[in-house]
Amino acid sequence: MAKVLMKGNEAVARAAIEAGCKFFFGYPITPQTEIPEYLSRELPKAGGQFVQAESEIAAINMVYGAAAAGARCMTSSSSPGVALKQEGVGYIAKAELPAVIVNMMRGGPGLGGIQPAQSDYNMCVRGGANGDYHVIAMAPGSIQEAVEMVMEAFDIADYYRNPVYILADGLIGQMMEPVEFKAPPARELPPKDWALTGRGNGGKHVIKNVNLDAEGLEIENYHLFEKYAKIEREMKRAEEYMMEDAELAFVAYGTASRIVRSAVNVLRAEGYKVGMIRPQVLWPFPDTTFEKYKHIDKFIDVELSMGQMVQDVQLAVGDKSKVSFFGRPGGVFFGIEEVVAVAKKALGGV
Repeated sequence: MAKVLMKGNEAVARAAIEAGCKFFFGYPITPQTEIPEYLSRELPKAGGQFVQAESEIAAINMVYGAAAAGARCMTSSSSPGVALKQEGVGYIAKAELPAVIVNMMRGGPGLGGIQPAQSDYNMCVRGGANGDYHVIAMAPGSIQEAVEMVMEAFDIADYYRNPVYILADGLIGQMMEPVEFKAPPARELPPKDWALTGRGNGGKHVIKNVNLDAEGLEIENYHLFEKYAKIEREMKRAEEYMMEDAELAFVAYGTASRIVRSAVNVLRAEGYKVGMIRPQVLWPFPDTTFEKYKHIDKFIDVELSMGQMVQDVQLAVGDKSKVSFFGRPGGVFFGIEEVVAVAKKALGGV
């Protein structure tokens, strides 16, 4: 298939259709509004249903219902909208239902602003709802990767019976790049014999969220965490860029990693042995990638936030003293030259 030039939000929406998404429930909010706008026009043409809900809370609960019926479904929003969805996301995780949730992050806290940021790492990676649970969080660094992750996310959600975040900053949604739509590698998916279809098993399927028996609820939690342990074994992903002889390693994801990559190229041209580790999945965090770089004494976490990923990097490195942070919050972007200067200072240069 030939590449086409598309805006990120529209490419994400197209990828959902290509992946077989049949139901979308959402609500407009900058900088992701083009996703529901595109799907409102194109999803019905593909035999799907688009619903603009009355609120973000309504949208995520509609996702719960469609997922419980076994349908491939998705919602999208941006930071404060995703915050409103958190209770529903927790319910979906507890019920072990597959769903894809796209978050095109903006600045915060609170209502914040509409400029791209990475302000929702803690909310989406740590989990913003009550109880013990995890949501798989994938972090694209380009529109092409966003397309690939969205298409794969539906399979991943079905395979693990778990919600999946596509966690991108708003710039991924707003910029344009050439993309192509290729089916992800085939994955054998389990049958949805648990779905509330009104047929089979005498129509006695039940999907529940409440368990008033403490011992019974404990068993359910143990079951969930057995699944999460499997996900941790199978889903850790990171890109290693110029890490072969690196003496300093940047750690960055999403749009921040694109700026860092350019800074690494500048530093390499000047003779500095610098590389980058780019987490492509934020939960489970790719800590195993860091194990082969225990000899490196300097890691710089670079984010468009106040350092929400720092703790995960410190845990992966195993020594807090080796990890420093550079970032700008609120939707303000740093430049390549700023990242270069941070690295030179860390390496004892000017």
